[in-house]
Amino acid sequence: MNLLLAAKIPDTPWVDWPIIAPVVTLFVTALLIVLARAILRTQPRLVYGLSVAMAFLGLAVSGGFVANEWKIVNKNQPFITFAGAISVDGMTVFVQAIVLIATALSVLLALSYLRREGLETPEYLVLLLLSAAGMLVMAHANDLILVFVALEVFSIALYILAAFDRKRSQSHEAGLKYFILGAFSSAVFLYGIALVYGATGTTSITGIAKYLLETNVEHTGLLVAGFALLIVGLGFKISAAPFHMWTPYVNEGAPTPVTAFMASATKVAAFAAFLRIFAGSLSTYASDWRPAIYGLAVISLLVGTIAAAIQTDVKRMLAYSSVAHAGYILIGVQVANAGSADNKLGGTATALFYLLVYAFMALGAFGVVQAINQRGEIGHDLSDYRELGRRQPALAGLMTLFLLAQAGVPFTGGFIAKLTIFRSAVDAGQHELALVGMAAAVIGAFVYLRLVIMMYRSTHDEHAADEPKIKLDVASATALFIAAVAVIALGIMPNWFLDVAGQATQLLQFSTG
Repeated sequence: MNLLLAAKIPDTPWVDWPIIAPVVTLFVTALLIVLARAILRTQPRLVYGLSVAMAFLGLAVSGGFVANEWKIVNKNQPFITFAGAISVDGMTVFVQAIVLIATALSVLLALSYLRREGLETPEYLVLLLLSAAGMLVMAHANDLILVFVALEVFSIALYILAAFDRKRSQSHEAGLKYFILGAFSSAVFLYGIALVYGATGTTSITGIAKYLLETNVEHTGLLVAGFALLIVGLGFKISAAPFHMWTPYVNEGAPTPVTAFMASATKVAAFAAFLRIFAGSLSTYASDWRPAIYGLAVISLLVGTIAAAIQTDVKRMLAYSSVAHAGYILIGVQVANAGSADNKLGGTATALFYLLVYAFMALGAFGVVQAINQRGEIGHDLSDYRELGRRQPALAGLMTLFLLAQAGVPFTGGFIAKLTIFRSAVDAGQHELALVGMAAAVIGAFVYLRLVIMMYRSTHDEHAADEPKIKLDVASATALFIAAVAVIALGIMPNWFLDVAGQATQLLQFSTG
């Protein structure tokens, strides 16, 4: 007995519950939906309705915890917790907010799709919530191992969601391709972590920053190789060329609400990791990784816009468009933290603002595509949009708004997003990169205007007038209305949102913590 008393009892680990509350809320909500499914398995309609209500409640509660986290950050300044594995700063909160908004709008869009395709099951909502929970973890991650775990958590759920429509072979193919290429990219990312660990002796992002700041690295080649593999692994998730091969196939075959979710929330979470790792811990070696980001940005802009211009399938066109938008955001990463006396917003803040705008533009555009589609995902061809302005003026108007915003037309959020990105590049002395971005914007305008003209051009087709009118359900109409209002508000009154993005950057745990 005395020996037992004399033995050293380890301290009980302290858990900072308010910080992980948003993630825990989504995870617990997903478990409760599974539990309800098991208990009420003989009443599928009741279970599905209850699952939808629980999903929205979980997202709302999680959003409340995120708002509380913003108060904590503003009061205490950025800090790290959980033995340095989790970083709590302005970017963490900003990214979490975008992910939760994108998830909520994706649920609204999914309701009508699942009903139309006969897929009204709570499993879809469980997977969506688990994927969002993984993205929230990635927003917090201050350790490369935790980044990898979060990457796998939300990716595995997305693999299943991409193949969720079991009645369509295209959905199965999309899920399989996404899984195979995703597993390959994860292995590359993990190998990059190993190389960085071999060069620095730690996987902590702030620990790497401190080591590189205070130590003369002996194995520079090992470190640079680690940089390259990390870029490849994350480049896959953000759909940056030349790692975008999966994007058109998966976006085309996956259920449209899943495509909308992937185009918005996934890109936000992956770029959060990109900014934290490279603009954060590896900032002292920026001269080594910035040329690679420069090349990725240029290739993504050119490949995305040119490939989108030759597509006849609208979902594939929007998929290649997402590659181009990744290029614009990479400009912000390339000039991260660079600003000027006249422009306090550096590349990091403008990248965050662009991610916010793009989330609404992508969700809105794919939401309209979903509304126009027929059962079985039929109706993606450009010809299906002929005279949409006469047949469905409301949907045509919404699609025009989202396309013009992606083209960067004034008085839309897309215009402000592109303008701030280009200005950050110019302020950082990257004039050539800004010019490439502007040229890509011109080509992109042709891509979007081509579809807009097709929607409003009269072809005097007698059969077009006989096509049945599309009746939007309340959930889809609400999601499209929110996206449209956000795109306009971000274009007309962007100052508040830019200030929040700038404040999030100022409250960013970049260096040694």
